[in-house]
Amino acid sequence: MPGPDGFFRSRWRGEVPQRVLFWRDMVVVGTLINLLATGVALAIAASGSSIALAAGVHFSPLPYNLFLVAAVWRLPASAACRWASLGWLAFVTLV
Repeated sequence: MPGPDGFFRSRWRGEVPQRVLFWRDMVVVGTLINLLATGVALAIAASGSSIALAAGVHFSPLPYNLFLVAAVWRLPASAACRWASLGWLAFVTLV
C-alpha cells in the first residue's frame, strides 16, 4: 500500500484511472471528509468556541479538494467530468 506521498504523486501524474480519482477519491472519500469537517465545525460553533476556529476546521479540507480537482483536470478526462469536479468543489466548500 503506497504511503501518502505515493497517493498524491500517483494522482498528480495521472497514474490513477479517471473513475477511481473522480468517483472514489473525490465523490465518496472527499465528500465524507468534507462532511466530517463541517460537522466538527458546527459542533465547535454550537459549543460557543471561536467562530474563527470553526471556520478554520470547516475549510481545512480545501487544499485536498483543490488538489483533487486539479488532478482531474490534468487527466485526459471528459469535459463533463472536469466541470462536474468544479461543481463538486463549489458544493463541498459551501456546505
